[in-house]
Formats: sequence, C-alpha cells, structure tokens
Amino acid sequence: MPSICFYFQVHQPYRIKKYSVFDIGNDHNYFDVGGASDKNNEVIMKKIAQKCYLPANKVLFDLIHRHPEFKVSFSFSGVALEQMEKYAPEVIESFQRLVDTGNVEILDETYYHSLSFFYSNDEFVEQIKMHRDKVKNLFDYEPQIFRNTELAYNNELAVLVEKLGYKGIIAEGWDYYLKGKSPNFVYRPYNTKKIKLLLKNYKLSDDIAFRFSNRGWEEYPLHAPKFAEWVNSVNGNGQTINLFMDYETFGEHQWEDTGIFNFLRALPEEILKNPDNDFKTPSEVADAYEVRDELDMHNIVTWADTERDLSAWTGNTMQKSALKKIYEIEDEVNAREDEKLKDEWRKLQTSDHFYYMCTKWCSDGDVHKYFSPYESPYEAFINYMNVLNDFKMVLSGEK
Repeated sequence: MPSICFYFQVHQPYRIKKYSVFDIGNDHNYFDVGGASDKNNEVIMKKIAQKCYLPANKVLFDLIHRHPEFKVSFSFSGVALEQMEKYAPEVIESFQRLVDTGNVEILDETYYHSLSFFYSNDEFVEQIKMHRDKVKNLFDYEPQIFRNTELAYNNELAVLVEKLGYKGIIAEGWDYYLKGKSPNFVYRPYNTKKIKLLLKNYKLSDDIAFRFSNRGWEEYPLHAPKFAEWVNSVNGNGQTINLFMDYETFGEHQWEDTGIFNFLRALPEEILKNPDNDFKTPSEVADAYEVRDELDMHNIVTWADTERDLSAWTGNTMQKSALKKIYEIEDEVNAREDEKLKDEWRKLQTSDHFYYMCTKWCSDGDVHKYFSPYESPYEAFINYMNVLNDFKMVLSGEK
C-alpha cells in the first residue's frame, strides 16, 4: 500500500531593492523598496497571499474536514513567516488553523533559507535553532523532520542532522544515486544509524508542479482520476509516494484558471477510492516503514534544474565570489554582537540572491528568469555586491 506524503515548501525572500554604486556609503537600508513598486516585498507577499496561501489553505482546511484521513506537511522559511506576520497576518492565522487540525506536520529548515551548511556548520546550526524557536512560537510545534534549503542534500548533511536529533530528512529521489532503486521506499543515509531518508518522487511531483498547465504535455489535461491511477500503479512496489513541491504551485505558478485548485479538491477522494491507499505525514512515514536499503549520496543533490546539483547557485564565478564574500565575514559579524547587523548579514545569505545570478539559459533558463526580479544575472550580481560593499563598510565602522 502506498502512503501519499505531501510536503509543501513555503518561502519568500527579502528581495534587495535596486542599489547603485552611488548608494554605497549613503543608504544602509537594503531590503525595503517602499512605494507601490511591484518588486516591493510587501506588495509581493500580499499578492501571493491572495493568489495562493489563503485560497489553498481554505481548500486544504475543507479537505481535512471532508476526509479526516487527508494529511499534509509544510516547511516555512523564517523570512517568509516574518513577512507574513508583518504584511499578511491573516495568512499566519490560516496556517495556524490548519496546524490545529492535527493533520498537518511542520518541518524544520534554515531560518534564512540559506546554503549555510556548505559554508559554516556553526551558522547552519544557529539558523536551525532560530527556525525551531519561530515554529514553536507561532504554532506551538516541535518539528521531527528536517529539509535543507532547495532539498540540498549529501551524506554529511544527514550525519549532522541525525546528531541534532531528527528522525528523518528529505531529499530528491534522483535517478543517478538510486541506480535502479525506487524513490517510493524509505532509506537509511550512508554512515548513519537511526535517521530515515524520504525521497521525492520527482516525476509525479513535477507532473503537478511544472507540467500541469503545459498544453504540449502528452498527458495534458491532468485530472485527479488519472493521477490516482498513477498512484494505484505503485501498489505492491512501494511504501510511500512523496509529493514534494513549492506551495506556490497552487495559484501562483499554476494559476487558478488552469484548474489547479479543482484538481487539489478532487485528489484525496480519488486516491482514497482505493482502500490500499492512505495519506501520511513525513514523520508518520518514518515511523510506519522499515528501511529498504542504505543510500550513498556523496555529492550534493538538490531539486533544481536538470542537473539536480548546486550549479543553480554556485555554477559561475559571480555566484562563487558572492557566496565566498558573504561567508568570509562571519567572524567579524559575530564579533560585533549587533543583532540588527547579524540579521541583515543573514538575509544576504538567502539562496535566492545567488539563484538570480545564474547564467544557465538552456532548458532551465525560463525558470530562472521567471523567479528573478532583475533584467539579467549580471545586474543581480552588481546589485548584490554594491549592497555587500556598503554592509562591510558599516560592519567595519566606516559609516
């Protein structure tokens, strides 16, 4: 019997405003655009709240009451929660209502949606602690499962996360490492003892997240009965079908007029028509199923692009330079013991800033362009470095 395990990533970065070389030394406000600009963080949060978060939460809330067996999980970045509190508190309230049903699990991640694990273990652990505190404060919840930014994963990450006490960690079920194994089983990360590894079924997940409205797709249009048939075909050859995707899939990436909300409304009933199917949260999957095998993922795997590696964030010299420079000032930032400075430094770690600098304009180019507020990756890099140069002046006490 396959358990359907839904995990939704909820993240919105603090986007950096346009910041020219002439602002260096004169303007130390990096993130608040102000006015009615469509790139204003407030404007963006309110727009996505209306298009995705509020209507999607209502659909889930109704589904849970219609189908008590239906369950989902969320991972919220800390910076997204901050912006909801500030700009759209009704969204926080709607997520709280969902969590209160008892059918919703919350996962842990880095507070600032950063790549800190690959640059500073101390900073990585600190951001996890901050995230746990935020989730406890808002939802009175203590996560048991960890997911890293952009599902960036390797063996070393699993070892550290196990030491932090988590029962499970999630990653991309990428074919190269599975070597013929199915992503629909629970695995043990290499060189660990207890922690369990849950793998994204990227084909079925991406059928919803990316291909749903693609009229050129051979399976278009996708309706709930067809998807349920695909789920049923796993019976006897899988424990869990992990459907991991951005929550913004519903209403933002796939607009309402594509039928995405109707698909979501109909899906649980279609899946539950087969008595062998059920829904579980990630921690329930970890508790319910024994490990199928050990999985060695020694290189970094992410859920991004066709390569499924870190190249979307570290693939060119601009990205590598920017990442190197933001993390090389860690000791200096910590020595200042200034919480405002530390917060700004951490906001500059958010992975989106480096994603905008990506120059992979082949099959993945449209995706990068869709998410970027900049005209080009080079503009993103220049803007970021201008801000970082000013920040370093402030940090050193020059301004």
